[in-house]
Amino acid sequence: MNYHHKNRNRSKNKTNAAIRETEKEVLETLETVDACPSDTDAEPCPATEPEKTVTVVGAVFAHSAKSYWFSPGIYTDLKKGDAVIVSTTRGMEMARIVTPPHPIKESDLISPLREVIRRATVDDIDRAERNRELEKEAAGIFKSKVAAHKLEMHLVSVEYTFDNAKLLFYFTAENRVDFRELVKDLASVFKTRIELVQIGIRDEAKMLGGLGACGRPFCCSTFLSDFAQVSIKMAKEQNFSLNSTKISGTCGRLMCCLRYEHEAYESAQKTTPGNGTIVRTPDGVGVVIETKPLAQVVRVRLDGENKDAPKYYPCRDVIVLGKNRDAVKADEAGAAEIPTPPPAPGADRQERDNRPPKADDAAKPASETAREPQNDRPHGNKRSGRRRRPPRHKNNQPKSGG
Repeated sequence: MNYHHKNRNRSKNKTNAAIRETEKEVLETLETVDACPSDTDAEPCPATEPEKTVTVVGAVFAHSAKSYWFSPGIYTDLKKGDAVIVSTTRGMEMARIVTPPHPIKESDLISPLREVIRRATVDDIDRAERNRELEKEAAGIFKSKVAAHKLEMHLVSVEYTFDNAKLLFYFTAENRVDFRELVKDLASVFKTRIELVQIGIRDEAKMLGGLGACGRPFCCSTFLSDFAQVSIKMAKEQNFSLNSTKISGTCGRLMCCLRYEHEAYESAQKTTPGNGTIVRTPDGVGVVIETKPLAQVVRVRLDGENKDAPKYYPCRDVIVLGKNRDAVKADEAGAAEIPTPPPAPGADRQERDNRPPKADDAAKPASETAREPQNDRPHGNKRSGRRRRPPRHKNNQPKSGG
């Protein structure tokens, strides 16, 4: 017994020592936190360092509406519309400022910044114009070389870099084209680096530009930086006619503007009853045949005696009843009946036992009345009215008599 008591005391002492150590660590932590003075006369605690910022300018290139960031360097007084010479992965390029110098967070930068080399001078602008003339001549030579090599290629645009270090040809084709021999032929003519880029039909419309169905210039060639995904579902949610000529752009793809109001329609449809929904209006019950989510209005065809021309109702004035007309009619007429549960097993016997005794049974002795339920069947415990089938042979034929 003493041995067990000693072991218990030792375990208790170890536990108390561990608790004291934990309390000591907590007190030290609190003292460290309180070490920073909170008085107004004392020096304030050192605050966390603000996130670093970087000064950038936004610039765009020809044949593109996407803005790129550059470091202004010593040119901190750049204004919107100024022409500058910048360094890119393709070499020196001329760009136009669209965003004046402004600070951004360093964490927002995706790639290292390239600097603005200089402002575009008069000579730089003249050189850019000469490059445009050289691009027209290169387009004619390219078409003749493509015809000589018998290649299925459609030229879209030609672009010279500012320093004439590279000449780029943008083309479209239905299938993949083997243009290795064509590149060698073009390099021998232009004496510079040649690059052929196959683009899609949407990029072709972006480079060439034009007017859309709305009468305005293409969105992709004016302000869209990237092509967003557009689906036929967006046209359905906005109640557009699913006619390809009405929802497709000049490029033959779905119009980019279908995505502009998609989020607004998506949120508005959450509070708008859909087509085919049965609703109760101030004039009676009807079916929704048209919806206007942004206006929060539905068009309802009324039932019964109030059946007139369809009317428009605000969504706040209608109550959704459901889409199953039979269920709605049952609820309206109060015809929904609760099914009667089946009787419990043995309920008939219990009801028969609880019946009052007849006059003949009352005259019988109690002993005969008590024994009578045992012989309620004509053949005792055997079931009546059943006949036993004659045995059959293995071939399922009855035995022949005699």
